[in-house]
Amino acid sequence: MDFDALSLARIQFAANISFHILFPTLTIALGWLLLFFKLRFNATGDARWDGLYRFWVKVFALSFAMGVVSGITMSFQFGTNWPGFMEKVGNIAGPLLAYEVITAFFLEATFLAVMLFGQGKVSNRVHTIATMLVCLGTSFSAFWILVLNSWMHTPVGFEMREGVAHATDWLAILFNPSMPYRLVHMLLASGLTAAFLVAGLSAYRLRRGSDAGEAKLGLKVGVILGAVLIPIQILAGDMHGLNTLEHQPAKVAAMEGLWETRAGAPLVLFGIPNAETQSNDYAIEVPRMASFILTHDWDGVVQGIDAFDGVHPPVAKVFWSFRIMVGMGMLMLLLSWLGLWQLRRQGQIGPWLQRVFVAMSFSGWVAVLSGWYTTEIGRQPWLVQGVLSTADAAAPNVGAGLIWTSLAIYLSLYVVLTSAYISVIFYLARRADDPEAKDFVPVAQELPQGAPA
Repeated sequence: MDFDALSLARIQFAANISFHILFPTLTIALGWLLLFFKLRFNATGDARWDGLYRFWVKVFALSFAMGVVSGITMSFQFGTNWPGFMEKVGNIAGPLLAYEVITAFFLEATFLAVMLFGQGKVSNRVHTIATMLVCLGTSFSAFWILVLNSWMHTPVGFEMREGVAHATDWLAILFNPSMPYRLVHMLLASGLTAAFLVAGLSAYRLRRGSDAGEAKLGLKVGVILGAVLIPIQILAGDMHGLNTLEHQPAKVAAMEGLWETRAGAPLVLFGIPNAETQSNDYAIEVPRMASFILTHDWDGVVQGIDAFDGVHPPVAKVFWSFRIMVGMGMLMLLLSWLGLWQLRRQGQIGPWLQRVFVAMSFSGWVAVLSGWYTTEIGRQPWLVQGVLSTADAAAPNVGAGLIWTSLAIYLSLYVVLTSAYISVIFYLARRADDPEAKDFVPVAQELPQGAPA
């Protein structure tokens, strides 16, 4: 299969961001879970909460490091493969990226060391505050990145002068039309990713015979958190979809597999989008349901692909990635509610469901990646909607051969690193009950009264 330089550059950036997004998605919510474990231990003195903190802080540290390292390569690519991006919209993207870096270094990096190595060396109060500041740092970093990403989808608050975007209203840029929906959707996705990983690794420890109460407690926390967040995520996702319909109707047409503008549009449950015939092969549809969901009117008019005169995203990729995200979300809903039902009826999660939760440990990653592909491929052919096309942002003088080489290196490295990461955290789970491994992080204790913090 032949790829031109533009396609290869897009694949390479997609590979980089797909690898990178796995780790911030996990650490944003995992940090707040660590603070929850810490506060519960402070309030109750129950050693199980301290045990949960000491185990998951190792996973957090590893994930945080992977996120920082993988994020650096993305900034390089702005200069090598996408010089048009900073040239055209750098006056807006630059400050937002700078704020993200400043937030990361001042809050996350500064207090991360206290969080990781300060337990037992500073007072418990200082250690708790350091944990909270790291949580705030990860959340603020996510805020700035999502502001920029949302602005690329719904750009406002600027004017073009000689082909370059200049900010005219920073408040409008910060709170652009899709930002609140995208931010909430992403934070909830982070919570679900962390919830299912906590449930999965805790179930793994129980399946291996762990008699530590913290493993059973971790499974309970993960299941309850997932069961609570999924319905909220469905509601937030629906609101995000309606916002997308208002500002990026071509994306919604691709998501729904609607080729023709029509009233009473059907909901396509399954089908194989066919770009040549402008139809869906083997389609299974629910009549008029898409109109009802998108317009709250059974006979509402929904724009199809034919309304966009050839300027629209590739339908099949967006159609399938959207369905994978929704399908994974429904599966997560079913399992978390089934787990909650078992907890209420039996007081514990049964063995077979424990196995399922182990298998679903990284289900959040699958949902996040498929959702990310839906929104980013759905923006094509624009890099900044209506302002800068992807083709115009690409480097004109970087050959396909050079990108092929670097892409192969990136993909090989990412496969090795992802495999190593998963192996290490399951290794940590197997060692969690080993007394020697527990000594890796000192047991939390208050310093003597009057000792310096």
